[in-house]
Amino acid sequence: MAYLYVEQNVLEKVSIDYDWNIFLEANYDFIGESSITHAYSNNPDLYDTYGSHPSTLNEHNTIIHQLWWDDETMKTQLGLLLNIDVVSISSTKQPCGHFNPLHIDGFHKINRKYPTDGRKKVRANIFLEDWKFGHMLQYEFKGAWSCPTHWKQGEGFIWDSSVPHLSGNSGFQSKFTLQVSGFYNG
Repeated sequence: MAYLYVEQNVLEKVSIDYDWNIFLEANYDFIGESSITHAYSNNPDLYDTYGSHPSTLNEHNTIIHQLWWDDETMKTQLGLLLNIDVVSISSTKQPCGHFNPLHIDGFHKINRKYPTDGRKKVRANIFLEDWKFGHMLQYEFKGAWSCPTHWKQGEGFIWDSSVPHLSGNSGFQSKFTLQVSGFYNG
């Protein structure tokens, strides 16, 4: 596992081996939710920094299909692989032509469940398939923007609430990711 750790932030590149089929074979054929529903209301200062969001990003092109997984064995296994005390796991399908606009993870589920816990909250964003053209993730870390490509299944990043990021799918196939959220044990 390769990693980069910086004291004030967490940005760790990870590569883990797991049986991803449970997430890839799940039924995502339901009406998705717009990712801007929470992104704009939860990050007003972020938009002041980078400018307001364009009206062309709307509830019609920001759909994600998200499933929540509440399996204790899965939480334990992924927690050990990622060095996270796992609170929640979700998987998402991002259809072609859809975007998740700029946002910072607010860890609302963790904050509701553990309002006084001062441990470092993080999210692992794991790619469930090898990179395909048109699949995109961008993040800012220490003042520089990065846009990784050519990732492999099981690779991803762990970050805290200080890392602005966005994603998009301009390709011809849906993009699948796993989000594992909890407390960092690093």
